[in-house]
Amino acid sequence: MVDIEDAIVARLESHGETFEILIDPKVVNLIREGKEVDLADHMVIDEVFRNARKGTRPEEKKLQEVFGNTDPLQVARQIILKGEVQLTTQQRKEMQESKRKRIVAEIARNAINPQTSAPHPPARIEAAMEEARVHIDPFKSAESQIENVLKALRPLIPIRFDKVRIAVKLTGDQYGRCYDYIAQSGKITRDEWQSNGNWIGIVELPAGMRDDFLGKLAERTKGDVETKILKGAV
Repeated sequence: MVDIEDAIVARLESHGETFEILIDPKVVNLIREGKEVDLADHMVIDEVFRNARKGTRPEEKKLQEVFGNTDPLQVARQIILKGEVQLTTQQRKEMQESKRKRIVAEIARNAINPQTSAPHPPARIEAAMEEARVHIDPFKSAESQIENVLKALRPLIPIRFDKVRIAVKLTGDQYGRCYDYIAQSGKITRDEWQSNGNWIGIVELPAGMRDDFLGKLAERTKGDVETKILKGAV
């Protein structure tokens, strides 16, 4: 359950009736994105109201008529999907800030400056978003808003999403310390063992991860690693 001080009202008006629930604002996005959430853990009380603040409840026959169901959790899910959500100013600000950070992180991970082929630092992306007065919708997924954010940024900074291919040569000892990290960071498109026991692989990863990837490999091998940025189409 969520404390009533932290809850918001989700409301659906239909058939001349109003249906309300008190819900944790953090799960609204998850439900609307199709994620599986146990609503019983995120409602103040597993009840549907005509007026949540007054505590008045609708008749069961009205629930059945509108939702085809009287189970409060099933009805609550439909209210979240089809209805309106009322956020306080502070709740909206917190949700927008959280979504903004996710968008910045995703852009920094995938984007480069096409003039230099270097990644854009998150601080530069944030500053450009602020200058462009980018609006973040707290109820839309970060992924669905990225393209609009990029359109707003392009007049201010050269930016595009890209991938990079990096060839890596490791000794047998280094392979054990680095392979899992390499595989988790990107897609290994080619790998082979040489007759001298060295491993050579080509990994494809988001361009914005390039510097961090090379830095982590250097750290794991104490600077003794051979890498090469490959040119040409990915």
